[in-house]
Amino acid sequence: MSHRQVHKRSGWIAFGVLGVLATAALVQAACSGGPALERAAGAARPIATAHAADREDDARDVAEAAMARLADGRKVFRFDTFGDEAFWGDTLKLHEAIEGEAHGGVGPGLSPKAALAAGLKVDVDALPGDVRQALAAGKVDLDDPGVTLALLKLNAVVGITGFPDGSGGLRSVGIQCALCHSRVDDSFAPGIGHRLDGWSNQDLNVGAIVSLAPNLDPVAKLLGVSVDTLRQVLATWGPGKFDAEVFLDGKALRPDGKSAATLIPPAFGLAGVNLHTWTGWGSVTHWNAFVANLEMHGQGTFFDPRLDDASKFPIAAANGFGHVRSDPDLVTSKLPALHLYQLAIDAPRPPKGSFDAAAAQRGGKLFAGAAKCATCHVPPIFTEPGWNLHTGQEIGIDDFQASRSPDGRYRTTPLRGLWTHGKRGYYHDGRFATLRDVVNHYDATFHLGLSDADKDDLEQYLQSL
Repeated sequence: MSHRQVHKRSGWIAFGVLGVLATAALVQAACSGGPALERAAGAARPIATAHAADREDDARDVAEAAMARLADGRKVFRFDTFGDEAFWGDTLKLHEAIEGEAHGGVGPGLSPKAALAAGLKVDVDALPGDVRQALAAGKVDLDDPGVTLALLKLNAVVGITGFPDGSGGLRSVGIQCALCHSRVDDSFAPGIGHRLDGWSNQDLNVGAIVSLAPNLDPVAKLLGVSVDTLRQVLATWGPGKFDAEVFLDGKALRPDGKSAATLIPPAFGLAGVNLHTWTGWGSVTHWNAFVANLEMHGQGTFFDPRLDDASKFPIAAANGFGHVRSDPDLVTSKLPALHLYQLAIDAPRPPKGSFDAAAAQRGGKLFAGAAKCATCHVPPIFTEPGWNLHTGQEIGIDDFQASRSPDGRYRTTPLRGLWTHGKRGYYHDGRFATLRDVVNHYDATFHLGLSDADKDDLEQYLQSL
């Protein structure tokens, strides 16, 4: 007899013994009269009820824990600097450029008007009633950097924390996830409104803001260029773009001579999506750790030995960016809550009347059929479940940006909420100015033979997601 047979037979024997003992107990209860039997039968009801209650308690505990973690995650997303003020303030002295000479810093300072022009946003819910009234009445001097300092003190500038020096100025400044991945609804005024977490800030001129820092020597030294050259590179990014990889590979320009910066992606609609970023570096939580440590310059732990490849990532390899450890670690403990919150941010629905519903319905059929879009953009997550990566050749474009990633491929971008982030164009670098340009590209690449009417309908469907 085999070991498996012996094990199986032993299990049945044990089950049989338990069955005999249980039967004997019931028989004894039945023969000994009513009370004992009632006790035996009655005992089953409380046990079942208790189990059901336990399950309800467990479900309630899970729900309560999830809600608490979501609240923590939102707080991290909106307000946590991960200790990066040690870089942006203490090292680059960005706070001195914000406060200006009149408040103990350097230069003219950053006025609210200049801040808004650089794409920074103001959270209207953080403003006291009297401040809102003064703004509405035009009684706030938007050319005064002192007003910017007041807004920072109120924690009203989305994505930036100012650390007061106790004398009306700043001793440091830090940034949060929300700086790049939040907007406001402009309900109060352009650039001032209620927060829209997860929306890509297509107005944010990261390069211009970084260029304000009085001490860019550490960044220039990292890249092996002069400060003047660094400022020139930062100036090529423009609104809504950022180049995370330049600090790994030093490639500031594409082969065609244009900036290598890519569009800031949205951070909503990521539930069920395997890989994050335009080129699928890793999961959402991998990229959170990457950005918090390497881009925001927070103080945490990050491990990715792929960055040891000096041929692909010479700067990262030379500086040990794949092996970061800080003491204390101000990042890692916050990643679980941040991850859960980001996965909970659903893609926003398009405004009513923003698309032709009948055309969108026809476009949906094309999307799933003749246009073959759903082959890769699988509803309802609109990317492939699994390893959602493709070579440049497979999608009919160059492989420059893909070659800057570990796998050398492009991620199939989720399409829900597409209507929110077309201001700077489509694809990772905004190379296609309109959705029609995107549709035309695929029509030509895959020889789909779409008519103009088909293309119109596809556009409406994409706008409806």
